[in-house]
Amino acid sequence: MKILNFIPNFFTLANLFVGCVAVVYGVMGDLNTLAILVSIGLVCDFFDGFFARLLKVDSDIGVQLDSLSDLVTFGLTSSIVMMHLIKNSTFIIENSSVFYANQIPVIAFLITLASSYRLAKFNIGDKNLEFSGLPTPANAIFIVFLPFFIEKFEFLILFKNIYFLIFIVLLSSYMLISNYPMMSLKLKNLNFNQNKILLIILLISLTLLIIYGVASLPIIIIIYILVNFIRLVF
Repeated sequence: MKILNFIPNFFTLANLFVGCVAVVYGVMGDLNTLAILVSIGLVCDFFDGFFARLLKVDSDIGVQLDSLSDLVTFGLTSSIVMMHLIKNSTFIIENSSVFYANQIPVIAFLITLASSYRLAKFNIGDKNLEFSGLPTPANAIFIVFLPFFIEKFEFLILFKNIYFLIFIVLLSSYMLISNYPMMSLKLKNLNFNQNKILLIILLISLTLLIIYGVASLPIIIIIYILVNFIRLVF
């Protein structure tokens, strides 16, 4: 029985392990492998919660381990990806010999700081069907797959603009620590009316994935955010 109780923590630690390896590949500049490892981390993150609920073995240490793993796999990797994107911006390339210019990319680690704050806030907050602020996995999906989006839509030269990239860092950090209610992507039940917004998002997401592949993931997260803002207004 004790072995069964460890299953959720096994997936949590597996998430942390692939996150650590992803960081190594990210530092080396291999963002493709980083994205693959973060994807594996997302799967592990899903299963640790799934088995914790299935086996009814929620524990305080499991909650803390989950947040520590998410901070590395989703928070730190996101910062590394943004750091590389900023380093490849036109401004940094043109001013590569200037000391202060080479320090600008470290602003990307604001995302890691915001992720740590967001996860700490989640740990002490009420657990319900909605999130407060953008979840760290969703934020990671947006940022980690940005290089694929940029490669697919290379005509969008905006992503070579350092001011736009810094704006993404600031907006991402703000969304993480904000109190905007964000709907969970888990089905509450099999009732269509109660899940129609979620089902529409999933249908649009599936269509985009079929057409554009993983390059569509940042678009899907933007749609998710916009839908939540529309819910606030109406």
